[in-house]
Amino acid sequence: MSDHHALDAFAPLLNWRLLKGSHAFPGPDGGTCINEAAMVAAGLPYRAITASEDCPPCFSRPLAAYALGLNDAMPEAERQGLMAFVLRLSGSADAPAVEAARTAFLALESARRILPPLLDAAGLPALAARCETASDAGAARVALRAAEMQGGALSHAAAGRHAWIAGARASAVSRTATAALRAFDDPRSAAEVAEGAAPFADGAWPIALGLLDAALRIGRQAPEIDLPSARERLEAARAKVQP
Repeated sequence: MSDHHALDAFAPLLNWRLLKGSHAFPGPDGGTCINEAAMVAAGLPYRAITASEDCPPCFSRPLAAYALGLNDAMPEAERQGLMAFVLRLSGSADAPAVEAARTAFLALESARRILPPLLDAAGLPALAARCETASDAGAARVALRAAEMQGGALSHAAAGRHAWIAGARASAVSRTATAALRAFDDPRSAAEVAEGAAPFADGAWPIALGLLDAALRIGRQAPEIDLPSARERLEAARAKVQP
């Protein structure tokens, strides 16, 4: 396939509009979450996805959960970046040990890469350095618990001074550290780390997309989906009359 034809084939994937939440059927412009779009592209029976457990068994549960969390947390303009992964989710399911490694990766790298800029913005550079250099999950958890406590204390102090902006940053530190701790058990919470940091630290969403890309490279790779076939499926779904 020539470069020109490859771009023509990929265009419907890029033009599919991702929306927050689950959707009973695609709309004329797409109108689904990323996991629903991935089902359409792979030719799987369509269903509304409210949680990763709703995805077909061939979808990696941690990756689907993280993608869904990003889908629902991202602003409209940023959300469309998830379409780069639409052909990589179906067929990504792997053995429990691999799925556990993916979950651990998303949690640890969110603590190392997404939280530190927020900590710097809140005036906690030493804690930012601890998160950034955490050698393993244990070290990250210790730093994250400290961030929970220090963020809460700073937020309380800022409220007493009516320093609302500083208080909002500090409160985000505490909430985001809590989400990062939960992420070691729940990959969807890793998306909440980016959601909490994004208003106060530039680049959180691109980093989060980079983490999804890296996590998809752990373990089994999704089988290659023929672009023209994916295009036909997406176009056919968009053309259907809504009930």
